[in-house]
Amino acid sequence: MILSLTFFLASAAGLWKIFQKAGLPGWYAIVPFLNIYHWLKIIDKPLWWYIFVLAPFINVFTLLLMVVETLKCFNKHGLGQQALGVLFPFVYLPYLGFAPNEKYVHPSKLPEIKKSGWREWADAIIFAVVAATIIRTFMIEAYTIPTPSMEKSLLVGDYLFVSKVAYGPKIPNTPIAFPFAHHTLPLTKYTKSYLEWIKLDYYRFPGLRTIKNNDVVVFNYPDGDTVALERQNESYYALIRNMGREQVWHNYTVVARPVDKRENYIKRCVGIPGDTLHIVNGKIFINGTLLPDPDGVQHNFQVTTDGTPLTPRLFERLNITNWGMPASGVYYIEMNESAARQIESMPNVVSVEQFNRPARRFEPYIFPHNPAFPWNEDNFGPLFIPKKGAAVELNTQNIHLYERIIDVYEGKDLEVKDGQIFIDGSPASKYTFELDYYWMVGDNRHNSADSRFWGFVPEDHIVGRAMFVWLSLDKDKSFLSKIRFNKTFRVIR
Repeated sequence: MILSLTFFLASAAGLWKIFQKAGLPGWYAIVPFLNIYHWLKIIDKPLWWYIFVLAPFINVFTLLLMVVETLKCFNKHGLGQQALGVLFPFVYLPYLGFAPNEKYVHPSKLPEIKKSGWREWADAIIFAVVAATIIRTFMIEAYTIPTPSMEKSLLVGDYLFVSKVAYGPKIPNTPIAFPFAHHTLPLTKYTKSYLEWIKLDYYRFPGLRTIKNNDVVVFNYPDGDTVALERQNESYYALIRNMGREQVWHNYTVVARPVDKRENYIKRCVGIPGDTLHIVNGKIFINGTLLPDPDGVQHNFQVTTDGTPLTPRLFERLNITNWGMPASGVYYIEMNESAARQIESMPNVVSVEQFNRPARRFEPYIFPHNPAFPWNEDNFGPLFIPKKGAAVELNTQNIHLYERIIDVYEGKDLEVKDGQIFIDGSPASKYTFELDYYWMVGDNRHNSADSRFWGFVPEDHIVGRAMFVWLSLDKDKSFLSKIRFNKTFRVIR
């Protein structure tokens, strides 16, 4: 906040002096709406630009263009000068305003500048990079589906657009980064693509809507705050549980990543803040009510035949891509309810039953990784999903559910000593949450690493809403038949 306020005041002071050099009262520069009107007149731009100044997110790009046009009024036509002005307006504008040797010239009196061919290209590239960066940061971004965790709703090879304005775009935690790279520089293996000497706190602009149950959401992977680079597709914390911290740190390069540079995951949000989630035999209940499965959701089914095999053509026709080899006429197949009912109607099929892990069976890889909670993928909870402002009673058992929230996501000093819970050094029997949290589950319910494995997703990890698949490619098909035309140009539901 102090840094942002300093930047704003420095820019305003610079504009005050620039307005004076242009023959206008300096105080015009600090009056909302009036300042933009006169600034456009100073740089001799049409007043319809005002529309873009008022448009959310586009206004950032428009204001940067106005800074460049202001530099031209002071005969700053060099590419380096204009780049400095765009990157550091809070420094360059005060310099132009306060430096006695810098004189304002109205654009109509400026000599025509003829740019070289390379300068035209450089300007076009910079313009495109800045515009694309603003669009992908604040409006919409393209993603691809790398894993089958959302099948059959979303397929490996789907290319989709994610709306960041849906839930409100957030300010990047690391604003200084290589364009279009996520966390690693192109053509390198592990080199960071971002600088951390300027970090911004979490802030989200107002969105068009809030997250609802069954929305398909892109988010930063919460367990990705720490990564073993040589095995970065695996959870660092799962490695610690399996191998021990000493072995992991001895064998791998371990790094920490800020929120906006953690891996992007896409899942279906089944639980929103304030919900109580309960999974019974693979069925999800929210606040005691069954949450309907979207059409694409897959479960594991046990299919028993009379001993004769099911044909591969049947699997191809039903778009089933993963099934276990049959033993004594029994198949284990990942498929949706519609495919299960069609297989059930086959004359050689004796039964089709959803295959679930038994209740009250502890699985150490399931959140919260504690024997006091004998949960698994198919029988889980009940679990309260924290809501901002809501309070829970704490004890030495349920602290395992919320310790990462308190200690990591909300930055408290949590300690359990002699059966007593201490938060920031004080005994605590209750805790009030400061953020909203969400529960994400993949549509391929038995082939998805999701909240059942690593827990809650904080609101500051939410990236956007998956909206539209614009291309779908099947990597296993030949070049000419790669495009899945029936899966291209579809709305995500």
